[in-house]
Amino acid sequence: MKKILLSLLVIGSLASCSRNPITGRNQLSLFSEAEIQTMAASEYQSFLSQNKVVSTSVSKDAEMVRRIGTRISNAVTQYYTSKGLQSELAGYKWEYNLVDSKEVNAWCMPGGKIVVYTGLLPITQNEAALAVVMGHEIAHALAKHGNERMSQGMVQQLGGVALAVATANKPAQTQQLFMTAYGLGSTYGAMLPFSRSNELEADKFGLIFTAMAGYNPQEAIPLWQRMAAASGGNRPPEFASTHPAEETRIEKLKEMMPEALKYYKPVSNK
Repeated sequence: MKKILLSLLVIGSLASCSRNPITGRNQLSLFSEAEIQTMAASEYQSFLSQNKVVSTSVSKDAEMVRRIGTRISNAVTQYYTSKGLQSELAGYKWEYNLVDSKEVNAWCMPGGKIVVYTGLLPITQNEAALAVVMGHEIAHALAKHGNERMSQGMVQQLGGVALAVATANKPAQTQQLFMTAYGLGSTYGAMLPFSRSNELEADKFGLIFTAMAGYNPQEAIPLWQRMAAASGGNRPPEFASTHPAEETRIEKLKEMMPEALKYYKPVSNK
């Protein structure tokens, strides 16, 4: 009986694989983008209500987050439109918020729901480096890595049932799967719940979106050098981590840089 159930789950998973139009990679997607965006909007508002959001009217840092987010989201629209994929952005209603927290963290939910933590700013140090981080997180959402990760978790923990059924019958477990899949509470630069291939995809497209937004993508190199210094060497070996080691990541970023620089046209912040 167990073998039959496992076979059915495998068959169902294969049937639920879809090709991502941007990355070109097949990925497990048990949930529609509309379902995920609806859940994201709800969880985003819940998160904001439980945390201290920094107002743009009193903080230049909050205004910087808003400015970066606006420029990158415009770049994303331009990129998708140039490839005839603007329908992929259906339902995206971009929001950009800075949250007062010591966590070194940032994330983006489906639908363009973005949060940056103030604890990240001492490491990014400048607007272009923060744009690299935000571009990376936005790329995760656009590449549907969270949907992929949540789908994997749903198969493993809840048997691959429909999202509506899982939410109704096991709301706490479903919410936790969502929170884990989208990195809420995980520290940026440490153990994020994405595979190494996901991380490198987000690096590649994040650099492109950053460059198209008018920020120098080369800021990614010193950023990750600072990230490595901030970690103090307190991270597991590369083979035991879902993240590429900083040294590997920096080398990969250098390989990606020539393509990203093709999109780079500096834009004044004034």
